Amino acid sequence: MLRFVFDRVSKKCRYYIAKIKCKLTHSHEPMSDFYRRGGVTIGKGCLICSYLLTPESYLIEIGDNTTVSTGVSFCTHDNCAKLLFPGKSDFFGKIVIGNNCFIGEKSIILYGVTLADNIIVGAGSVVTKSFSQERIIIGGNPARIIGTWDKLFEKSKDNAMRRQDMEAKIKSDDSFLVRR
Repeated sequence: MLRFVFDRVSKKCRYYIAKIKCKLTHSHEPMSDFYRRGGVTIGKGCLICSYLLTPESYLIEIGDNTTVSTGVSFCTHDNCAKLLFPGKSDFFGKIVIGNNCFIGEKSIILYGVTLADNIIVGAGSVVTKSFSQERIIIGGNPARIIGTWDKLFEKSKDNAMRRQDMEAKIKSDDSFLVRR
């Protein structure tokens, strides 16, 4: 038991050290390296803002140029199997996230889910099944297709900007901040 507690504390310390390295180097690679050492397969150019390590971290694969926002949970197992199958403990499954995806804040991705390339997952979504279509937006509980990249582009093109541009624009006109 003491070893388990020490391992968790040690992982958390390495996690915070990686976060500090990211800030100092202005690079996301120290965080990706931390997860790679923990067993997660992560592509190049990823931004990972959540603590992803699970007992089965080797069941998580994330493609290139993918962003995982804050508070996202990757559930690689489900313990309810013990209620249905005496003598068994869990359901297990791999989670595969494609290239150039965005996983919104506080989303939950369940075991056995595969997301194709170029998928946006809306904040707070619960993804219970795989999606093979590209350039879609999924959201809700359970997640379903709620839009396409083309529709989001048309709807949001006036609000897309860099943080510095937003801070300058807000001084002259903040009406663009209200969702219509």
